[in-house]
Amino acid sequence: MATAEALNLAREHDLDLVEVAPNSDPPVCRMLDYGKFRYLQSTKEREMRKSHKNVGLREVRFRPRIGRHDIEAKERLVLKLLDEGNKVKVSVMHRGRELDHRELSVALLKQVHEAVKDDAKLEQAPKQEGRFISIVLAPDKSVPARREPAAQQTEETETDA
Repeated sequence: MATAEALNLAREHDLDLVEVAPNSDPPVCRMLDYGKFRYLQSTKEREMRKSHKNVGLREVRFRPRIGRHDIEAKERLVLKLLDEGNKVKVSVMHRGRELDHRELSVALLKQVHEAVKDDAKLEQAPKQEGRFISIVLAPDKSVPARREPAAQQTEETETDA
């Protein structure tokens, strides 16, 4: 159809003539309400952003001379962050002469990794960045989240009642 003819037809129906495929031969156009089309596109984008899970990098900091109970508490925090789907950067922060004993920090990082290795995989080996030595742990996709079985148990008890 000729362009002038298509424009007249679109004006008669109070619609817009929108070029859909400009690279095809001949170019393809559609008659539609462009304002409504833009509104639908923006709502689709908003829904996509809402459903899109943003995987962040969270950081948990340790000190080289940390107590056993504090290590266990921070290991639980690392597990919680991994269950939420975040990557976790585990760092050991040094002050003064503590940096002379890097082997203690690396041992601490290995200990944390051993504690969470069932739920996480090591994404970055121990690496020194200034006064910090850190590793990056990522959630292991092959292991289902630990709270899912608990959710299934509550559903089963509700159906039994």
